[in-house]
Amino acid sequence: MKTLKYILILLLAFSVFTGASAEGKTHNWYFKQTEGDARPIVFGGDTMPDKYGAIYMGSPDEKVIYLTFDAGYGNENLDSILDTLKKEQVEATFFILPAMLKYAMPAVKQMIEDGHLVANHTYSHCNMARLGSKEAVEKELSSLADLYKEATGEEMAPYYRPPEGAFTEDTLRFAHELGYTAVFWSFAYADWDNGKQPDAESAKRRILDSVHNGEVMLLHPNSAANAAVLPEVISTLKAEGYSFRRIDRFIP
Repeated sequence: MKTLKYILILLLAFSVFTGASAEGKTHNWYFKQTEGDARPIVFGGDTMPDKYGAIYMGSPDEKVIYLTFDAGYGNENLDSILDTLKKEQVEATFFILPAMLKYAMPAVKQMIEDGHLVANHTYSHCNMARLGSKEAVEKELSSLADLYKEATGEEMAPYYRPPEGAFTEDTLRFAHELGYTAVFWSFAYADWDNGKQPDAESAKRRILDSVHNGEVMLLHPNSAANAAVLPEVISTLKAEGYSFRRIDRFIP
């Protein structure tokens, strides 16, 4: 009994020393496609993020797509994407980095003028799972929000996307306490690498074959493939009865 007690004390001490806890465990967001038109399984079915109001997939009863873009580095095709959205009268959500405010202000202004939601992709595109305090989370989010207000005169929407989908329960809780809502996704594909772009037909099929009610679609505006197929993707989805909605109009 004394030996068991000693082992338990050692384990507790190790946990305290290393900071190991369920709340501090690193998670990486993911989804698993299912057969046919069924909705994907997101985060393995774990609903822990729901405690902090996280957004990742909307109502199964609504033919709605929440179109989102992570914009920061290499936005060569952003103007084309914005033009398509304007022509198709589709409002989207853009999660931006500081580089957008430094090098692409005309595009940011167009986002605002065209009715898109501009939200937070953090100041340094860091792995948020490595942020061990509420103060560190606040700095990442508020630094970009302050820069955005200084550049545009507008308040940045209180939604954020953790870079690479990395987080802990602590970082979700800290951000929630700061008034922010984490936004993940129920569809994404390998579209971010300019050196490994899929051909347009493959990209279109990958996107359309994965469509589901309440989808939070993540695309990157640097992608030439996305810019090429977006007009047809939008027109096809509209023909199938889907509508598009900003994240701040999310219905779970």
